[in-house]
Amino acid sequence: MIGISDIEAAARIVAGHVVRTPTVPSPGLSELLGAPVTVKLELLQRTGSFKARGATAKLLSLSEAERAAGVVAVSGGNHGIALAVMAAALDVKATVVMPRTAPARSIGLVEAAGASVRLTDGMDSAFELVMRLRDEGLTLVHPFDDPVVIAGQGTVGLELAEDADDLTDVIVSIGGGGLIAGVAAALRARRPEVRVWGVETAGAQAMSEALAAGGPLPVAVSSIVTTLSAPSVSRLTYDHVAALVEEVLVVPDREAVRGSLEFAEHAKVWTEPAAGCLLPAARQVRERVGAGARIGLVVCGGNVTRQEIAEWTERFGLG
Repeated sequence: MIGISDIEAAARIVAGHVVRTPTVPSPGLSELLGAPVTVKLELLQRTGSFKARGATAKLLSLSEAERAAGVVAVSGGNHGIALAVMAAALDVKATVVMPRTAPARSIGLVEAAGASVRLTDGMDSAFELVMRLRDEGLTLVHPFDDPVVIAGQGTVGLELAEDADDLTDVIVSIGGGGLIAGVAAALRARRPEVRVWGVETAGAQAMSEALAAGGPLPVAVSSIVTTLSAPSVSRLTYDHVAALVEEVLVVPDREAVRGSLEFAEHAKVWTEPAAGCLLPAARQVRERVGAGARIGLVVCGGNVTRQEIAEWTERFGLG
């Protein structure tokens, strides 16, 4: 299990390379949800998502031989962008394996940062290819199955604990589980009274299905939210969630897109659906906790185009 000392060490390592993002009350979301809401704005992080933290922590932990070999990652978008940008900043050659379903903007950003992009037909085949490239000698920077990466993501929770001391419930989106594992570990150590909840979108339910089965297993991926669409969680992230997280909630894609629209209207921030799903989950948490709930939302990323939001808005009849 990742401890607070691991997260504090990661915070020292990434300082100066990543942004200490704002943690602020949201009057608009507080009115919308009927409870005080605080947002941790990771969409203002370098590369537009929290992923810069874990990628930077891992890159800075590598030996000279590992750096010289070059790094490789698999990503539906944000991890690849983060690794490509941060590897370029640290003069490390990067290869990113992505499914063809990844947003075109994300693929373009990875290429623009100077990384080599390898496209596959889906996330399953992307994970298979990245493991082959690792076996051929590249240094793997896994998006979530790595204690150094999880500790890096845990710096989000460390900052949240320091900057918002009156929360009762914190809600975190789950793809492979690296973010929630790190955040939950940090909050358990610094704010043990705070409940941590996870949220997935239907069709990207790797963690909730793992919890139901008693351990990680392959899942079918069909959600539009590619940044949450891991084909399975890892034993490492599963163990953290099973021990530290209240419950993992599941919301439909339609409600995740609606959440992005509500973030724009009520919080004045531009989020991807991986963050939009926080709002329908927050409504569920508010109903369960009742009066006295003070909710924290980790707004994980904002890497989405106007065209994508417009298309989903029309598709789901949300206009």
